[in-house]
Amino acid sequence: MPDRIFYAVCFGFIFGVLLRSFLFVNLYLVILFTVIALVLLLFFSLISKSKWGVLVSIFVLAFSSGIFRFHLVDVPNPQIFESQVGQKVSLSGEIIDEPNIKENNQQLTVEIQNNKETTEILLSTGLEIDYKYGDEINFTGTLKKPENFMTDQGKEFDYINYLRKDGILYVLSYPKIEIVSRGNGNFLKSILFSAKEKFLEKMNLAIKAPENLLMGGLILGEKAAFSQELRQSFVNTGTIHIVALSGYNVTIVAEWIMKLFAKVPYVPKNFGISLGILSVILFIIMTGGSSTAVRAGIMATLALVARATGRNYDVARALILACVVMILLNPFLLVFDVSFQLSFIATFAVIFLAPRIEKYFRWVPETFQLRDIVSVTTAAYIFVFPFILYKMGNLSLVALPANVLILPFIPFTMMLGFITGFVGLLWYGLAVPMGFISYLFLHYELSIINFFSSLPFAALSLPNFPLFLTILIYIYFSYRIFGRNIKNFFMLPF
Repeated sequence: MPDRIFYAVCFGFIFGVLLRSFLFVNLYLVILFTVIALVLLLFFSLISKSKWGVLVSIFVLAFSSGIFRFHLVDVPNPQIFESQVGQKVSLSGEIIDEPNIKENNQQLTVEIQNNKETTEILLSTGLEIDYKYGDEINFTGTLKKPENFMTDQGKEFDYINYLRKDGILYVLSYPKIEIVSRGNGNFLKSILFSAKEKFLEKMNLAIKAPENLLMGGLILGEKAAFSQELRQSFVNTGTIHIVALSGYNVTIVAEWIMKLFAKVPYVPKNFGISLGILSVILFIIMTGGSSTAVRAGIMATLALVARATGRNYDVARALILACVVMILLNPFLLVFDVSFQLSFIATFAVIFLAPRIEKYFRWVPETFQLRDIVSVTTAAYIFVFPFILYKMGNLSLVALPANVLILPFIPFTMMLGFITGFVGLLWYGLAVPMGFISYLFLHYELSIINFFSSLPFAALSLPNFPLFLTILIYIYFSYRIFGRNIKNFFMLPF
C-alpha cells in the first residue's frame, strides 16, 4: 500500500475515533458523509483521475469509519441494571481479573449475567479475605454508577470512562460477599496470575519495604499499594512515569540486553535481538498476561526492532498500524487509557528522537551501554513530559535533575528485580544477596525522589494546563523530527 494511502486510512480512522470520544455525532450524518465520500472516490478514480481527490476521499471514509466504530461500543447501559441503581441488590458473578490490592482495600472486577444481559461491576472490599481470579461469588450491596472526582492537583479525573474502557459500568462499596466456588477462570490466565503472585512473593521476601513497592512498580506496574505520600512524591518529582505499566521501562531493559550482547564477540546479532524480545515476553507473563501488558509488549517489541535494524520509518508504519488495530478492538483506549497513551508516546520517542540526540551524550561513557541508556531515557522523558503535565496538572521544577540522577540506573534495577524474583522461585538463599543489591539501587532512587520532593519549590500545581497547548507541543516535536518528510509527503508527485 502506498505511503499516502496507508497514512490517510490510519490517521483518518484515528481522528474519527478521537472526535467521537469527545463529541456525539449523529449516526445518520456519518452515513451521509460515508456515501458522499464513496461517490467522490468513484468520481476521482474513474472520471477526474485526481489522485489527491482519491486520497481525501479515502481519508473521509476512514474518518467516518472511526466515528462509526466508536458508536458501536458507546451503547446505553443495560436497562435491567440501570433500574436497580441506588437500590440494594443481591447478585452473583465471577471475578474475571486479579484483585487490585490497594493500601486500605482491594477491588474486584466481577462479571454479572442477568436475564441474558451481561455487565461488569467493580467491588471495593476489605483486605481480610484473599480473593482470587476465577472465584464465583454471591454479594449483596447498594448498586451505584461511578462518578468523576477531583484529584489533589485540582483536575477532574474522568473515572466513568476510565472504568468503561474495561467494560465496568457499576460499582459497589463494601458489599457482603460469599465465595461459592474457586478455579472457574481461564486455565492459562490462572497459571499466569499464580506465577506473578509467586514471583512477587519471593521478590518481596528478598527486598524489604518500601523499596519492594518501588520494584513492583518498575517491573510490573504494581503501584496500587503505594502510600498517598509516596505516590505524591513521584508526581512532584516528575518520575511517576517509571512506575506506569507501559512499554517505557521494558523497552529500556530489553534494549540494554540487546545492545550488551551485540558487543560480545562471536555472538550473532540476532541472538541479542531474540533475548531482548524474550525479555518482553517474560514481562507479559509476569504481569499475568493482562491486555495492558500485551499492548506495552507490542510497543516495546516495535521499538526494539527499529533500534536494532535502523529501519525507523518502516517500523513507524508498524507502530501506527498496531495502534490502529488496538483502537479498532477497543476505541476507548485512544482517549481514556493513560497506559496506552504513555506506551505510544514513549515508543515513538525511543524510535525517532533517541537517535537524534545521541550526539549530545558523547561525554557519557559507553560502559554497559550507559550512553545509549541515557539517550533513550532522556528522549522518552522529553516526550512524556508534556503529556504528564496535561494529565497530572503538576509542573515539577525538579524533574530534570531527578530524572537525570535516577533514569540511568533504572535498567540495572529492573534487571536485578527480575533476577531476584526468578532466583527466589528456585532457591531463596540465592535470592537474598541479589535482593540486597537490588535494595541498594532502590534505596538510592527512593532517596533521590524523597529529597527532591521535600524541597519547598519542588512542584507547582497547574490543574488547567490546556489540551490545545499540549497538542501544539507535540505538533512542534513532530515537525522537528519529520519536517522534511512532511514536506515531501505533500510536494512529491504520486
